[in-house]
Amino acid sequence: MKNGDLEELDKMLDELSIQAKKSSLINPELFSKYNVKRGLRDLDGKGVLVGLTEIGEVHSYILDENEMIPVPGRLIYRGIDIRNIVDGFTLDDRYGFEETCYLLLFGNLPNKKALKEFEQLLARNQTLPEDFARGMIMSAPSKDIMNVMARNVLDLYSFDEDPDNTSIKNVLKQCIRLIACFPSLAVYGYQAFSHYHGKQSLYIHSPRTDLSIAENILHMLRPDSKFTKLEAKLLDLALVLHAEHGGGNNSSFVTHVVTSTGTDTYSVMAAALGALKGPRHGGANIKVVQMFEDMKLNLKDWTDCEEIKNFLAKILKKEAFDHSGLIYGIGHAVYSVSDPRAVIFKEYVAQLAKEKGLENEYNLYAKVEELAPEMIGKSNKMYKVVSANVDFYSGFVYRMLGIPDEMFTAIFAISRIVGWSAHRIEEIVNAGKIIRPAYKSVALRREYTGMNER
Repeated sequence: MKNGDLEELDKMLDELSIQAKKSSLINPELFSKYNVKRGLRDLDGKGVLVGLTEIGEVHSYILDENEMIPVPGRLIYRGIDIRNIVDGFTLDDRYGFEETCYLLLFGNLPNKKALKEFEQLLARNQTLPEDFARGMIMSAPSKDIMNVMARNVLDLYSFDEDPDNTSIKNVLKQCIRLIACFPSLAVYGYQAFSHYHGKQSLYIHSPRTDLSIAENILHMLRPDSKFTKLEAKLLDLALVLHAEHGGGNNSSFVTHVVTSTGTDTYSVMAAALGALKGPRHGGANIKVVQMFEDMKLNLKDWTDCEEIKNFLAKILKKEAFDHSGLIYGIGHAVYSVSDPRAVIFKEYVAQLAKEKGLENEYNLYAKVEELAPEMIGKSNKMYKVVSANVDFYSGFVYRMLGIPDEMFTAIFAISRIVGWSAHRIEEIVNAGKIIRPAYKSVALRREYTGMNER
């Protein structure tokens, strides 16, 4: 297309976008008039109850005489507190993600025999179809790893002999296959991006059956495949903490919605990946890291509380960083007093920071975590208590592990595919209706106008 044609097309799109925006704008007062629960949230912040689940529970408040009282957050998998799950496998000095997968999928903790058999089942399913990496992933490298993963999940449909069978046995087989090969889809997608768009050397390591999922991610991602046990344990912990967050989080709700149509597993997981990709859902930890990079450049003394407070004040006044007025990683839609994932993560992050010689940077994170909530409360005149969420430390951990920014949300997906799988099966088993909430039309009625009268 010639430059003149491109300019004409761009001008046309400018005019059409104005029309599209004008025709899509709804009077905000109408949402209140018709009591629309925007974001499926009540005015008091509670989620609108649209379903039941036994998979995950997020607990952040108690009701006392119909008043919501914030309490330290709890995250519960199949009735077991995440704190107890983490303490259990760390006390045994073993990796916990595979055990967590088993718990979320099958409802109970596995014994040694069951866990070993499940680990072997995952290992047998982690290899991609022959020539898939070269023919599908490498042939069309993308700058966004989440898009690569979504596309390749849909590609895997073609390699399934019975892709549309929604029996529990077949869906479980498909889900286990996806859980096992998600690390390869993500890492190979990144390696293709790094090679074709970043002009870096191309490294393709096959997954090893003797390694855990966390270990395999580091093995496949690093050119020399080397990593320390502490590095693998921190990544394993991150996978455990991100595996599930109740049926109401956006991507898990998408899983229920799309599953309710009766469609195939690959279409459901591609849709969930699209939801998680959004910066309001899975991409927040990148913003935290970028905020701290900017902070480190502008602070003369990382230990000076007053200087840190002054910089945070500028962020809140939209005078610093990205001028959004947000201190990223502080505050959560559900948790207030504390996010249990952040509390657990922080205990182990300090160990890795010490191993990497990044204690000063860790201390800066800790200072911001301490100072930011009070400043946000004063600046916004908020009555809700806010605290650090899991994204506050996860990006820092990924950076210390040498995981590139482009992989951050993909790591989240490698973990959350487990929760999506459990929710898909739960939706099918309970044979609910197609999820179809109501939308009220507020358009004015008009007569059709003939072409010559417009």
